[in-house]
Amino acid sequence: MAEEAEAASNSDAALEADGLETRLRLRVRDYVEIVLVTVLAALFLKFFIVEAYRIPTSSMENTLLAGDFVLVNKFVYGARTPRTVPFTNVHLPSLQLPAVSLPRRGDVTVFEFPGGNVNGSSNEAVNYVKRCVALPGDTLAIVNRVVVVNGRPVPMPRHARADRPLLYPRGFRDYRIFPRGAEFNEDNFGPIIIPKSGSEISLTGNNVSEYWDVIQHEGHTIASTSSSEVLIDDVPARTYRVQKDYYFMMGDNRDNSLDSRFWGFVPADLIIGKAFMVYWSWDENHSVYGWVERIKSTRWGRIGTIVR
Repeated sequence: MAEEAEAASNSDAALEADGLETRLRLRVRDYVEIVLVTVLAALFLKFFIVEAYRIPTSSMENTLLAGDFVLVNKFVYGARTPRTVPFTNVHLPSLQLPAVSLPRRGDVTVFEFPGGNVNGSSNEAVNYVKRCVALPGDTLAIVNRVVVVNGRPVPMPRHARADRPLLYPRGFRDYRIFPRGAEFNEDNFGPIIIPKSGSEISLTGNNVSEYWDVIQHEGHTIASTSSSEVLIDDVPARTYRVQKDYYFMMGDNRDNSLDSRFWGFVPADLIIGKAFMVYWSWDENHSVYGWVERIKSTRWGRIGTIVR
């Protein structure tokens, strides 16, 4: 009898141990599922809905300050699937979701720098934050710092800056300005027509630099001969039909912003989203040593500011 009782006790202990092990496995599985769902939800939000960006420079003062952290609506313009495998440089086919609306004049946008990576790596995109001032098909000019779109002056944004005392006159050539060789400067610029999908442009040796990057971005090779003949994909061309829409972007700090005046048009497929709120901000000009000093430099009054 004693042996039977001992066997029954051992059997009960074994069953209890198996039950504990099963419950432990189920609990671990539940935790893993929760973590995976949370990570997938966070990645979905980051890639398709809202993403956070830090403002590194003063080019958007005083609308956005260096040290502002902004939320960007990626859904509104039609979010794109990742161009690369996350945390790698492995390229993926990119697809775009339907857009709620297209960029409008005055939108503060985030986009990939159209001139490539400034650090010399073609695999790593650099994101810029600028204001959209002209749309596909618009005619843009800058006359004594006043932006003129389709013949109408555009008022400066509410918090924009243009406080350099020196005004560069029309005819003064700044060799940094787009397109190369034009007698433009950052205060007197254009007029130029923003490329629009489906529009046909005439190409000459004099204007080819204006559309050089556009043609290359759309997947063609382009060259200009000594006789000013333009070659597209090694074939002589006098016209070119634009395949995509382009935009003209400028910083609100008009005297301290490298923008479309310097490097040209922004293709629609490089626009990431629309900045809509400052969720955190600290003074990057403040000397910071550790988190305590960083918290001391926080601009509490800017947190929750709507970007306009």
